[in-house]
Amino acid sequence: MQRSLTTIGFDADDTLWQNEQFFKLTEARFVALLGEHGEAAEISGRLLEAERRNLAFYGFGIKGFVLSMIETAIEVTKGQASAMVIGEILAAGREMAAHPVETLPHARETLEVLAGDYKLVLITKGDLFDQERKLAQSGLGDFFDAIEIVSDKTVATYQRIFARHGDGAERAMMVGNSLKSDIWPALEAGAWAVHVPHDLTWALEHAQEPQGQARYGKLADLGGLAGFIAELAEADPR
Repeated sequence: MQRSLTTIGFDADDTLWQNEQFFKLTEARFVALLGEHGEAAEISGRLLEAERRNLAFYGFGIKGFVLSMIETAIEVTKGQASAMVIGEILAAGREMAAHPVETLPHARETLEVLAGDYKLVLITKGDLFDQERKLAQSGLGDFFDAIEIVSDKTVATYQRIFARHGDGAERAMMVGNSLKSDIWPALEAGAWAVHVPHDLTWALEHAQEPQGQARYGKLADLGGLAGFIAELAEADPR
C-alpha cells in the first residue's frame, strides 16, 4: 500500500538557517547612514516600498535589496546621495553576501531523521549564487534529493516541483517560516503545510494564519517535525 506522504519540501532562509537578521542589521546601518535626511521609521518605510516595487524587476535576495537601498538613498536625499553613501551601501551588500551561514536549531538532526524515509526537496527563492553559497556552507546539501531555487513560490510552483520530484502535491508536505510563500500556496496546491515561525519575518512575507485547514500544522521549531509526521502516518497508515 502507498504511503500518503512521500515527499517533504523545506524552505531554506529562516527555516534551515538564519537570514532575515542580516537584512535587519544592514537596514539599521542604512538608516543610520541617512539619518540626517529623515526619521528612521520614515526611511525604513520608504525602503520597504522600494523593495515592494522592485520585486517584479529584481526578484528576492541581497542584490535586489542593495538596489532598493540605493534607490531609496537617491530619493530621500533628493538626488544628492554622495559616492561615499553609495559605496557604503555596496559594501554592506558584499558583507551580507559573505556572511557565514548559521543553521537553525534542530535543522541537521531533523533532516538526518527524515532522509531516506522521504524524498527531501529544498525549495527556496532568491539570488541563485547566494542560495547556492549558503547551501554549500550549511553542510546540509547531501540530505536533499533535489534542489529547486525559484523566482517565487506560487501554487503552480509547488504543483510543478512536487510532480517532478515526488508523487504530486497531494502526497507532499512543505515546511517553512513564511505563511505567504511556504504555507498558503502549498495548501492551495493540495499539499500538507507546516509553519515553523521565525522571530524575524520580512514584512512582505506576512499573511493571515490558516484556520480550519485539515492539512495545516504549526510547530515551535524543527525539532517537532519528525514526531508530527509520525502522527500523520499513524492517523493514515497507508
